[in-house]
Amino acid sequence: MKVMLTGATGMVGAGVLVACLQTPAVTEVLSVSRRPCGVTDPKLKELLAPDFLALTELPQGYDACFYCAGVSSVGMSEADYTKASFDTPLHFAELLQSPGTTFIYITGASTDGTEQGRVMWARVKGRAENALMKLAFKGVYNFRPAMMKPVPGQLHVNKLYNWLGWTYPLWEAAGKGNPLTDVAQAMVNAADQGYEKHVLEVRDIKALAAR
Repeated sequence: MKVMLTGATGMVGAGVLVACLQTPAVTEVLSVSRRPCGVTDPKLKELLAPDFLALTELPQGYDACFYCAGVSSVGMSEADYTKASFDTPLHFAELLQSPGTTFIYITGASTDGTEQGRVMWARVKGRAENALMKLAFKGVYNFRPAMMKPVPGQLHVNKLYNWLGWTYPLWEAAGKGNPLTDVAQAMVNAADQGYEKHVLEVRDIKALAAR
């Protein structure tokens, strides 16, 4: 399986990258990122793109795209967050869309698929999910993880996890935790086998990772 990955310099993408490189079924990973991810591996290629919205084409022939790039909504206006979390992934996906490619988008628990709720980030992410599912891919799957546990050895872990990582067992016990190894395996399995739902909550990610 050939995989295109975004967000390799963020916590989610960095963990998914390490897990994919350790997965025998994944033969190639192309990281599309604004800056180098800092990882060296025979299976890894990199395409640097400082502005995803400025892209006019993307390499084709990939079995799956794991879109893990994203930003926090803290301190952002709705217009700026929409540009980052709706306009950017949709533009990227439109360039890549192919009936032979599976597209997987990381959103988050409590994303609002109705697009009508009071929480700004949840509305924007829900709008993105809905728009992506209309594109001409083999399949589109929106992953909504909650608390995620880094992969051992990954280079990028956000500061919030460094402060609150000790609470992960509590999230796991409450059914709201996903190790990034499971997130990556669920992505690989979705691309290989498909899944009966196109919006995957924490429990769905766990179930798909175990297949």
